[in-house]
Amino acid sequence: MTTTTPTSPSPSATSATTTGASRTARRPRRRSTGRRSTPLTIVMLAVLAYFLLPLFWLAISATKSTQDLFTSFGLWFSHTPQLLENIRETFTHDDGVFLHWLLNTVLYSVGSAIGAALLAAAAGYGFAKYRFRGNNAAFALILGAIMIPTTALAIPTYLLFAKVDLVNTPWAIVLPSLVSPFGLYLMRVYAADAVPDSLLEAARIDGAGELRIFFTIAMRLLAPGLVTVVLFTLVATWNNYFLPLIMLNDPKLYPVTVGLSSWASQAVGGGSGANSNMLALVVTGSLISIIPLVVAFLLLQRYWQSGLATGGVKQ
Repeated sequence: MTTTTPTSPSPSATSATTTGASRTARRPRRRSTGRRSTPLTIVMLAVLAYFLLPLFWLAISATKSTQDLFTSFGLWFSHTPQLLENIRETFTHDDGVFLHWLLNTVLYSVGSAIGAALLAAAAGYGFAKYRFRGNNAAFALILGAIMIPTTALAIPTYLLFAKVDLVNTPWAIVLPSLVSPFGLYLMRVYAADAVPDSLLEAARIDGAGELRIFFTIAMRLLAPGLVTVVLFTLVATWNNYFLPLIMLNDPKLYPVTVGLSSWASQAVGGGSGANSNMLALVVTGSLISIIPLVVAFLLLQRYWQSGLATGGVKQ
């Protein structure tokens, strides 16, 4: 009977392996194959400056008085910055009406965003997972609705709401904002890829109803897409100006866009006139009004990116 004894690697082989590994470690990394283009870099810097320059001007201008807005360089601070005083004046002017406008905007935007996301998720899930007569025709009609500007629908919406006495109420802002054709389109595309048909069939075999499947299974899988629709609708409602302008008459119901516009209309004559100090409040109020949007985007951007990426890849 022959016994085979395992052989240990020779010292020379071990030394060669170690030397090879050390050479590999010391070997300089290959340079990235990506090529840098100086003209493209210049174009990107120009685009970056194009988008950030208005924001930079707004941040600088919020530290100035109305007189300094016209007498100092626009892209740098004045000799007497007064940001805190401007913020205090903005929140205390006219019995603190700016805070009412800000809270109204939060109420309209958050309510509309959550409602629009839920409706878009339900409708998009239905279009993606159920086959019924007229499915394609109805979805094509929704795609066509994306091309209609919301401004063109403002007057007909006002006439309809006037018939049912909903003008000059918060519902006049929230209800039209619940309809989001783009959100429905996005959720339909997202649900087609994110919710497997096999998972739905397994849930049906286990006895789950359609509503339970939607709320307990599909909604969890659709969460990144929901956040994307929430952000889109939140930004659209927050920046909406024309619809609140024609729907609301009570200044206490104004969102911040219409409220700041009313302040700007009082600051007649640019830097002169009895109400010229209102310009500094308008600029400071504009800066304050965009801070919640920036915070919301920074907190939810990873959901936004994953939602857009998943909906755009076919597997």
